[in-house]
Amino acid sequence: MCGRFVCDMPPGIISELFAVSAPADIPRSFNIAPSSRILAVRNLETGNELTLLRWGFIPSWAKDSAAAKAIINARSETAQEKPFFRQALRKRRCIIPANGFFEWQRAESSKQPYYIRMKLDVIMGLAGVWECWTSPDGERLETCAILTVSSNSLIRTIHDRMPVIIRPENYPLWLDRDIVDPAVIKSLCVACPEDLLEMYPVSSLVNNPRNNSSECIARLK
Repeated sequence: MCGRFVCDMPPGIISELFAVSAPADIPRSFNIAPSSRILAVRNLETGNELTLLRWGFIPSWAKDSAAAKAIINARSETAQEKPFFRQALRKRRCIIPANGFFEWQRAESSKQPYYIRMKLDVIMGLAGVWECWTSPDGERLETCAILTVSSNSLIRTIHDRMPVIIRPENYPLWLDRDIVDPAVIKSLCVACPEDLLEMYPVSSLVNNPRNNSSECIARLK
């Protein structure tokens, strides 16, 4: 799964990678947790847009917002079959910019956090889906979930799931709302090759979402 990630990048990088206008005051975080408002790139009628979405998916037909507290990930293998995600995967895909993400390896009495990033320290584009939900009193809330896939051989040593990382050349395909063919969508939801990633242990500081500094991604010696 993907339960925490990092977004710490200059606006110019986001603008160049995703063909969007990025404000100078982009939120930066070394420890993004569920229920946070996170950066996402999506395609609307006017073109690509950089926006903030709440991380915790609520389908449009939900009666209340309780589901958003738990639904932060969607299994890419089955999302097209689930009423919860089916329409969003067809028509409301997004890309979540990230520097890297965290995963935990379970031990007998504790869990060791690891930070996973691209070897060349380039930006990841995590595959997501988004939805607009309207509360009974008329409040509109836009939410999202990150798609996951079976882990590659590197990450499988600590966890069996990892986020779908869209290759840069496939960003336009993933964001294109006219592409609804399940086979095409499925072809983009693959595990990133292990030789493109690096993984190393980090401090347990990241276990608490109130800790939000570069110490969260510092390599343990």
